[in-house]
Amino acid sequence: MGYACPVCDAPQRDETHLANHLALQALVHGDDHEAWLDEHEPDWESMNADRLGPLVAEFAEEGEYGEVFEDTVDRRSGGSMGSAHGHGHGHDHTHSHPHGDEHAQSQPFGGESEQLTGDAADIFQEARRLTKEMQADETRTEAEESDDEDADETDKKES
Repeated sequence: MGYACPVCDAPQRDETHLANHLALQALVHGDDHEAWLDEHEPDWESMNADRLGPLVAEFAEEGEYGEVFEDTVDRRSGGSMGSAHGHGHGHDHTHSHPHGDEHAQSQPFGGESEQLTGDAADIFQEARRLTKEMQADETRTEAEESDDEDADETDKKES
């Protein structure tokens, strides 16, 4: 099962991918996707994909898609694609390519041979910054939840 984008009907694997698709299209193109989000979820820019996903999925048509689109597969889960890294394409994992910012700056966008410049480079940098910010927020939330659980356990032991 998946969802069809309510703006362009592009198939998305799940709610999170639908939210990412809508937001990315809105940020990059500022087109009908942005207008749709502004109308249906005015606070969309302040939400992460996990929070926005269920909200936008209410407006999307569910469908059964006969193929899995590689760009919509959650590679972190490790389950559906058949390898420890979740991208079972049959190679060893001794990578010799750069990682982190060095990799992102050297890796051309969309498989092209040219480096990103101008607006495209700015958009990519903003997306990277927002992603790091979102990940930091998630880490802080997890740490706070862990601290709360530890405090609850301490309270129980003292009782």
